Amino acid sequence: MNSITLAAGEELNPLIPHPVEIVLSLVVFGLLYLAVKKWVVPNFEKTFAERTSAIEGGLQAAETKQAEADARLAELNKQLGEARHEAARIREDAREQGAAIVAEMREQAQAEAARIVEHAHAQIEAERQQAVTSLRAEVGTLATSLAGRIVGESLDDEARQSRVVERFLADLETQGAAAQNGAH
Repeated sequence: MNSITLAAGEELNPLIPHPVEIVLSLVVFGLLYLAVKKWVVPNFEKTFAERTSAIEGGLQAAETKQAEADARLAELNKQLGEARHEAARIREDAREQGAAIVAEMREQAQAEAARIVEHAHAQIEAERQQAVTSLRAEVGTLATSLAGRIVGESLDDEARQSRVVERFLADLETQGAAAQNGAH
């Protein structure tokens, strides 16, 4: 095989690149590096920054919503506690009102019972007075006719008849009172 000979009489080693190729490769790599740095990297950086800010904004929004939810939950728990307290107070007020109503109704019933008893006593007393008056009139008539028969004369004089009846009834009452005192 023929090897490529250089002008100075050196042989070219195929494993070692030619210096022009090295320089040309470095220039192309440099241009490619500058193009990527100028146009591609800023777009990637912009996209990454947008995604980062979107994620951070989402996290902040989630944290804000979570804080709002926690505050709302605390407020609802507070309102629930207040509602329970209010319900207990209303129940206690209802119990007190019920007891007051029962006491008032009991008092009214006792007053009504006392009024009925008093009315009954007054009615009994009125009926007793009426019976006594009726009895006096009947006893007076009977006593007058009996006295007229016994004495043999007529007791037509009204004043005399009234005195005799009154005296007779007074005697009956004193005898009845003496009998009651003796029985006791």
